[in-house]
Amino acid sequence: MTALDGTTTSRSGAGTPAPHSGSAEQQDSGTPAAAPTPRRRRVAAWIVIGIALLVVGGIGGAISAANQWAARDALDPASAGPQGTRALAEVLRSHGVDVEVTRNRADALAALDGSAATLVLPDAPALSDDAVSQLADAADDVVLIQPRSRTLDLLLPGSAAAGFAAGDAVAPACESAEADRAGAVAPGALYTPGSATAACYPVEEGFGLLVHDTGDRRVWAVDGSVLFTNEHLAADGNAALAANLMGRHPLVVWYVPSAGDTDLSDTDPSLGELTPPWASPVIVLLLVAGVAAAIWRGRRFGPLVAERLPVTVRASETTEGRARLYARARDPLHAADRLRIGALRRLSALLGLGAHAEAGEVADAAAGRTGWDRATVRGILLDDIPRSDADLVALSTRLRDLEEAVHTAVRPERSTR
Repeated sequence: MTALDGTTTSRSGAGTPAPHSGSAEQQDSGTPAAAPTPRRRRVAAWIVIGIALLVVGGIGGAISAANQWAARDALDPASAGPQGTRALAEVLRSHGVDVEVTRNRADALAALDGSAATLVLPDAPALSDDAVSQLADAADDVVLIQPRSRTLDLLLPGSAAAGFAAGDAVAPACESAEADRAGAVAPGALYTPGSATAACYPVEEGFGLLVHDTGDRRVWAVDGSVLFTNEHLAADGNAALAANLMGRHPLVVWYVPSAGDTDLSDTDPSLGELTPPWASPVIVLLLVAGVAAAIWRGRRFGPLVAERLPVTVRASETTEGRARLYARARDPLHAADRLRIGALRRLSALLGLGAHAEAGEVADAAAGRTGWDRATVRGILLDDIPRSDADLVALSTRLRDLEEAVHTAVRPERSTR
């Protein structure tokens, strides 16, 4: 049977569409189409997931290695990379200052013992507060080139971090001779001074340089990762500021911290030490709230609606419901196909053609039995296409008339009663 969209659907004698499986060649040969089994699909999915995890892990490992390498070279006087400080060490040596690079605390203490020296101290998270204080006390001057809140609180009491500068060069605006000789610089991190600490290079509410001067000893705090590295040393007065801060004594002891150089007995803090004190009560509160919400909104035990089974639904209800769906969809051809399928099934039974008769055979048999024009009968059962609801109603009437004519021709005695 030919539908509106031009596709051909084959009907059996009862008018039902025949199922299709595979291509015509596969139907002729009787070989079913090869399709991937669910097991193969699952295996392929897991293989893809494994490959994706390996790729992501490789990328993450490369990024981690690059970060570790960058961290290893940062502020290292032996590194010629952008984040290293070899250029500053050479500048100091050219001014007659001996620069001794130490990579463990014992060597740094030994180098500071017995001579006037300046300690250059980056951030050393592997050292305890006592170890940092011991290093600072052994030096005549201390230059903190990567100050954190802990070292600021230890060596510059009352001082704290205060954000970052915008990147523009600013004048010293202080009474420090070392800063005045250096001139303007573009500080990175900013700090707020304590009560006994002087400050230079003001930017809004922070300062780019702090100094605690007790007369014979000075402790400086400056962001060396922005001012003193190889890529930034030649900018503004950065080199002059570094030489002025670190060149007051003939020896500079540059301590390069590492994870292996530690005096901490337990370097792996527990989860409780890493979390703030309010985290545990909040977690407990969230768990209690989750349980309460589950009890409040969860499904109750037992049937939601009590009803007696089985439920009887009248056939007219389903018929009317399907008719409403067809009417709402505004698809008269679909509705006409359903009417024709029912008519073909009944006509096939009346004409004794059997369940496997094709629709064309039923139409020809009906035309021969009733004497109607063959083209007219085929138009009613197969070819006529309803365009509107009125056409559908007219087709329904013609189908009923055809069935009555076939019934009269096949069983005239019953029709006369």
